[in-house]
Amino acid sequence: MCLAKPEEAHYGGGIVVNPELNQRLKGWTTLGNAKVEIQESEDGNRYIVASNRNGTLDGFTQKFNLEKDKLYMFSAWLRVSQGKAHIAAMFKTQYGNKIAGWAMSQKGCWSMLKGGIVVNSSGPAHLYFETKDTSVDIDIMADSISLQPFTHEEWKSHQDQNIEKIRKSKVKFQAIDQHGQPLANAIISIKQNKPGFPFGCAINQNILSNIAYQNWFVSRFKYTVFENEMKWISTESSRGIENYNLADALLKFAKTHNIQTRGHNIFWDDPKYQPYWLGGLSTNDLWNATNQRINSIMKRYQRQLIHWDVVNENLHFSYFESKLGNKASSIFYEKANKIDWKTTPFLNEYNTIEESRDGAATPAKYLQKIKQMRQDGYKGPLGIGLESHFQYANLPYIRASLDQLASAKLPIWITELDVKPGPNQAAYLEQVIREVHAHAGVNGIIMWSAWSPQGCYTMCLTDNNFKNLATGDVVDKFLSELRVVAGLNGTTDSNGYFATSLFHGEYEAKISHPSALPESYNLTRFNVASIDEARERTMHVKINA
Repeated sequence: MCLAKPEEAHYGGGIVVNPELNQRLKGWTTLGNAKVEIQESEDGNRYIVASNRNGTLDGFTQKFNLEKDKLYMFSAWLRVSQGKAHIAAMFKTQYGNKIAGWAMSQKGCWSMLKGGIVVNSSGPAHLYFETKDTSVDIDIMADSISLQPFTHEEWKSHQDQNIEKIRKSKVKFQAIDQHGQPLANAIISIKQNKPGFPFGCAINQNILSNIAYQNWFVSRFKYTVFENEMKWISTESSRGIENYNLADALLKFAKTHNIQTRGHNIFWDDPKYQPYWLGGLSTNDLWNATNQRINSIMKRYQRQLIHWDVVNENLHFSYFESKLGNKASSIFYEKANKIDWKTTPFLNEYNTIEESRDGAATPAKYLQKIKQMRQDGYKGPLGIGLESHFQYANLPYIRASLDQLASAKLPIWITELDVKPGPNQAAYLEQVIREVHAHAGVNGIIMWSAWSPQGCYTMCLTDNNFKNLATGDVVDKFLSELRVVAGLNGTTDSNGYFATSLFHGEYEAKISHPSALPESYNLTRFNVASIDEARERTMHVKINA
């Protein structure tokens, strides 16, 4: 989104002094070698400008005192004097620099940078803007700059409010007797048969021969992805000799237990993960090999998967683009959609929401990639896959990144969630799960914790006897909150009504009452789904005794 005029500063600018530059340079000073001044547009809007910059860090700055136990949301509107520039907002602290967020800024209109930070210790910090462009002969302009602190209690309150709004709906039950009259003091018992929010975990070939692993997994998850078994390097390690045995067996296992599966992946743009025989092919032969690959695997599993990661990690890497041209990804997505138009093709990237220091796959770069694919000719369905391999939890950055990605109005899935080992691993995992689940743009979560006796990729949920680790306890706690297994009971009022709030999903309910014989109790099945706010916020269910 690039606007002719910047919007007002979020939260009135928060703790930023002079956020909309109406007091000229009050609160702002020069950093490095640059000319810093206030300019004014024809409509009277004032903004700050850094020109005559000699280095990427040169510009304007403001000092803040940041607190360890606060979460900071940051935003600003940026513009540049020529071309386009990928600009980072950074805070220089006594322990190093922290990137709050990125924006793809351009000449002639204002782009929003949205991000956030947390700090390890309280102390001073200086805000500045940096562009990594090799040419520093670019003027940077900023307006409507905001830095808003939140306590952890305030943050959790916002999460809880979002959960009630986007993941749950109010349901009002009315019990009536055989004559159609309201039944007061009836007990309504509610049971959830299937949760509405997709939450799953990766599996691998080890589950096929391990009953304990199978039992642990199927009692928890209805969504999965295969760790390696569908990758090209696994299914065709020698050219022309395809082996889908493991992928077939895993998919059969999933279907047997009514578990839905993501397809991962058709191609991988990282040169390290190609079949060994691929590197020596000519351009024409490589096209033939990729055509064979996409046709073979997609037709084999046509209409059996919910998603396909068509080209994995094509923001960080460009193996196929370097050999087949810049439009290679768009061509692959077009082919995938033609072969299986019922399975949503996804992009899939890491460090988009988990690591602000990685400029290769920022939300701005991700949105730019989508735009480029559209310009290259792919107009079909598309999903945003976020691998989510975390080292720590920067919740403001996660939220701000999801806000930006959601502007594309495409389905967003957390596809490979894990957290690096450490003393805070389980705590960080819980924080991340709750943050992404509370965001309206997120449509599902898959954990990247397929079990192996030698250990998991990064994060296991159990030990080798399938007893929960602390991370597994986090998962079970979250699942227990999503589910209403049995025993949610309520008593109707004098008009036969009982109201509650339920997570989206498939349910059944029945009533009991002293005046009704047990054999006359009726079981009512119903779905709780998102309700259009413009019409009504409460779902009504009538149950007969």
